[in-house]
Amino acid sequence: MSTVRKAVYILLLVLVALFTAVFAYNNQATVPLDIGFTRFEEVSMALAFAICFAFGWIFGLLTVGVAMLRMVSERRRLRRELKLAEAEVSSLRSLPLQDAD
Repeated sequence: MSTVRKAVYILLLVLVALFTAVFAYNNQATVPLDIGFTRFEEVSMALAFAICFAFGWIFGLLTVGVAMLRMVSERRRLRRELKLAEAEVSSLRSLPLQDAD
């Protein structure tokens, strides 16, 4: 990995950490958090934001995973059909030609 790319990654990581710290400092209030199957009464707003972000990220990964599995299955099916079509074309080419008398 190049030095410039490493420097950019480190800079982005520092910026994200800085924005997170500023967000947590400016939002010190507590809020009730209901996540569907349980309810938390006293949760800091920064933690609630992080939890919602994490749930959204996990849901996105699951959605992409399902889509990727479908694409792999479709690709496997298409490869199988291609092999069958190639075998059929090969067998048709090997047949003797019929004269149209």
